[in-house]
Amino acid sequence: MLTIAAITLLGGLCQWLAWRLRLPAILFLLLTGILVGPGTGWLVPDDLMGNLLFPFVSLSVAVILFEGALTLKFSEIRGLQHVVRRFATSGVLVTWTVAALAARLIAGFDWELATLFGAIMVVTGPTVIVPMLRTVRPTARIANILRWEGIIVDPIGALLAVLVFEFVVSTEAGGALSATILLFLGIIAIGALTGLIGGYVMGEALRRDWLPNYLFNVATLGAVFCCFAFSNAVAEESGLLAVTVMGIYLGNRKGVPIEEILAFKESLSLLLITVLFILLAARLDFTQLEALGWVVVGVFLAIQFIARPLKVLYCTWGSSITWQERTLLAWIAPRGIVAAAVSALFALKLEQRGVHQAALLVPLTFVVIIGTVVLQSLTAGKLARILKVAEPEPAGFLILGANPLARKLAQALEQQKIRVLLCDTLWDNVSRARMAGLKAYYGNPLSEHAEVYLDTTGLGRMLAVTADAHLNALACNRYKGVFGSKSVFALRVGGSTTANGRSDTAREGRTAFNEHVGYVDLSRRLYRGAEVRRTTLSEAFTMEHFRAMHGDHATLLFAIDPKGNLEVFTAENALEPAPGWSVMALVDAAPVDATPDEDSDSLIDTEIGKAQTTSA
Repeated sequence: MLTIAAITLLGGLCQWLAWRLRLPAILFLLLTGILVGPGTGWLVPDDLMGNLLFPFVSLSVAVILFEGALTLKFSEIRGLQHVVRRFATSGVLVTWTVAALAARLIAGFDWELATLFGAIMVVTGPTVIVPMLRTVRPTARIANILRWEGIIVDPIGALLAVLVFEFVVSTEAGGALSATILLFLGIIAIGALTGLIGGYVMGEALRRDWLPNYLFNVATLGAVFCCFAFSNAVAEESGLLAVTVMGIYLGNRKGVPIEEILAFKESLSLLLITVLFILLAARLDFTQLEALGWVVVGVFLAIQFIARPLKVLYCTWGSSITWQERTLLAWIAPRGIVAAAVSALFALKLEQRGVHQAALLVPLTFVVIIGTVVLQSLTAGKLARILKVAEPEPAGFLILGANPLARKLAQALEQQKIRVLLCDTLWDNVSRARMAGLKAYYGNPLSEHAEVYLDTTGLGRMLAVTADAHLNALACNRYKGVFGSKSVFALRVGGSTTANGRSDTAREGRTAFNEHVGYVDLSRRLYRGAEVRRTTLSEAFTMEHFRAMHGDHATLLFAIDPKGNLEVFTAENALEPAPGWSVMALVDAAPVDATPDEDSDSLIDTEIGKAQTTSA
């Protein structure tokens, strides 16, 4: 019991350290596992979990693959350029071939095991790539390619590994080629059919409200476990294929509320990834690494400097991607949780069957994982700047909230050619934003899902405009580590003080606009017809003239200097734009009566209630 509690605590500390240093958590989890496992001998996973180790690893991989499959949208794949499609499809054959040859010719693996190792090496995980992209900040084209490659290839690579594994097992058993092919096709058929049936039944249950909302997550998790176990019982090792197909089906079926399922996955996946990486790294045997010797370095170098560049060269052939962009693409391809988990899963199975060299599969895989994560995390940023394919200092805004006020601010910023991404926990707000042509992320900005899937490329500032003061404060604290404390702003919910006389501003961020206005005041004026207007200042019309003309009927929002740089008016730093600047302000359509408008107040109260309920 103490060991399990300690593993969870150490995993939490690793996640926190990764967040503080803005590095992939996998790096610290692997190092911790090695330290407490083969380094000190304190943790021996096989002794700790016994016969439960293999089922735990299997079910964890199933959940991770199911979540990855949920994010695959056929509509988005069809809309991508041919380069991205190559990266996710035929391009994996290049990595597969080179990695397999390296394992065979350098490490001395049998052809069957080398082929399995090559299949495992085709994956690159978004849990590793996305945090790296935030630090490197490459151009949008590079970021999009790497991000989609990581999301799409994870389940594809795991599926290839499953199929190759079954081929290896049947070959070791001395089966004829025809029997192997039939077994191979049978696994595909049973896994695909089980996944489709499971996805259809679960989709119907979610779409037709056969389940209450609070049972969505538990029922889905149970369905994944049952689909995996049943498929494996019918055809051994078809379970991973089944849950992958089930996830793809649910992710692409209309009317299925997968957002709530993904939200539950955030905490579950974080826990599974944290514990799983430590346990798998603790199973490493230094004697096995000694048996491999320095050949592991040769395999890693072949994957980093031969397999990846060849794949990038093939996938980008005939495209408009420059050689600088190709060079950075060829450098970034870290391996993640699926490679570690799948290698451990199949190594356990192969060892039980007495397959020669099966025990060497895990240490060789972990060498590649650690090597790619460490090397690329420490050097990719510098390389991007040397090649001049790093984004300039980002000037876009991440706006927390997609309510009417946030949408109005976003539209005003986009008119000034400023990139904007809205984020809200209410689907109605997100839907309205997207219908207005605005980019919007549906989910909690503090969640693990946002850590992976909220794309902040090109964004350099955060503006919290939600009706929940607590969420605003937490978001400011979270994103000041991403954008910097001077680039994080929050709008008060009420005026200068709340009902209990205390300020509701987010102390971790700067107070947006001024201390005398808040979400309620600006929203009320917006409902009454106020508009965001841009005014250019000159010698004949200065800031003094602007204030004299509008008085209290205009709230200054942003200022734009002659070079096009945009600044936010704040309570802490009073801007005084000079002639040649432009100011953007929320200007009332007509003089406003001080008497509150009951209709607008009712709508605003409803908005605040929804936001606070969702946050809670």
